[in-house]
Order: sequence, then structure tokens, then C-alpha cells
Amino acid sequence: MKVVIGFRRAEQADIDFLLILRKTSMNEHLLRAGITLSEQYHLSRINEFFSDSHLILRDKQAVGLIKLGVLSTSLHIRQLQILPEFHRMGIGSYVMDVVKKQSVKIELPITLSVLLDNPAKSLYLRHGFIVTEKNDLEYKMSWRLPEK
Repeated sequence: MKVVIGFRRAEQADIDFLLILRKTSMNEHLLRAGITLSEQYHLSRINEFFSDSHLILRDKQAVGLIKLGVLSTSLHIRQLQILPEFHRMGIGSYVMDVVKKQSVKIELPITLSVLLDNPAKSLYLRHGFIVTEKNDLEYKMSWRLPEK
């Protein structure tokens, strides 16, 4: 049976799921980076740019979040989180392919930031992203539009 990946706009009723998602997908990486966050801070990050939030669905079940911002110079991945039990199933790659198609359609490169020790960096590298900057906390990465 084929797995169907889809998306739907996040709603206020999804906040509890988004809090669990954020904690289970990010706490380990944040702690390694020396960052300890309160539940209130997690909620503030969930609510920041909330209108850019879309749930990632696997067979209609919420398994993750993609938060995309359309900026003047790029399509910016503000957040990409997938529940750990759904890692290594191709969902992240599927989402990246969808975002890259959208990027080409609107003719903007993609940008993102990823914590230094977050293994998601390897997903981005596999999808052709390059590191454009590095600081004490994170890499800034980008994906360029294909040459016409």
C-alpha cells in the first residue's frame, strides 16, 4: 500500500501537537547546543509566523511541520520538524522536493538555518544545499535555482 504525504495549514487546534513535535524533534539538538528552553518559549516559537505553518501529513496523520516564509530574496524554511519515529522514511526528502518545486515556480532560492549538531544538515546537503555561513550556533544554508 502506497503511503500518501500531504499538507494542511496549521490551526490553533494543532498547538498541542506542535508543542509535542517541537519538544521531541528539537530538545535533544537544543540541549547539545547549550540551549534550554521553557515551555513558554517553545510556544512563542510555534506562534511566531504561525500563518506560514503547514502540518506534514502521512496518510492524513500529522507527523511534522514545515514553516515557510516567502521573503523578498528567498523562500525561507523557518522550521522543518518531523516526529522522530517518522525519521528515515523519506518524508523529509519528499518535503524538500515539494519546497524545491515551489522555489522554482516562484523563482526564488531557498534559505534556512540549522543547528550545528542537527543531523538534518545531511538531508539539506543531499538536496543540494550549500553552507553559506557558520556561527557558534548554526549553519546558514541555501539552495540555488537551477540554471535556465
